[in-house]
Amino acid sequence: MSTVLVYADKPEVRERVKLAIGPLPDRELGILEFLDATDGPSVIDAVDHGEADICVLDAEAAPSGGMGLSRQIKNEISNPPPTVLLVARRDDRWLASWSLADAVVAHPVGPAELTEVVVTLLRRRHSPAPRAQSSPAH
Repeated sequence: MSTVLVYADKPEVRERVKLAIGPLPDRELGILEFLDATDGPSVIDAVDHGEADICVLDAEAAPSGGMGLSRQIKNEISNPPPTVLLVARRDDRWLASWSLADAVVAHPVGPAELTEVVVTLLRRRHSPAPRAQSSPAH
């Protein structure tokens, strides 16, 4: 089971995200659990304690925007979970590069796009790390 942290200051945005992804978007991943976060400190605390396998962060949330939180997670947490940033307009995608987010999805949240992004990032996170090839001894 994987946990998806959903951060937004508006409950309707959090609900839209959870409905878009659904509890079983991929049989291989199993049932997803959702963890709601309504402020920046609770996001950082949950990630710091290993409670999130992936974070979906609303860039439009106030007072802590998802862009800043994504950057903080990537810079301050060892082995951070992947982050997905929700932006107001498709044209805002270029701004999101500063956030170090793994993916960017524009509002309104489309179920197919968001689900595909979340499933891909969770599969990548849960797949075994590639082993380093050892060179033959001479």
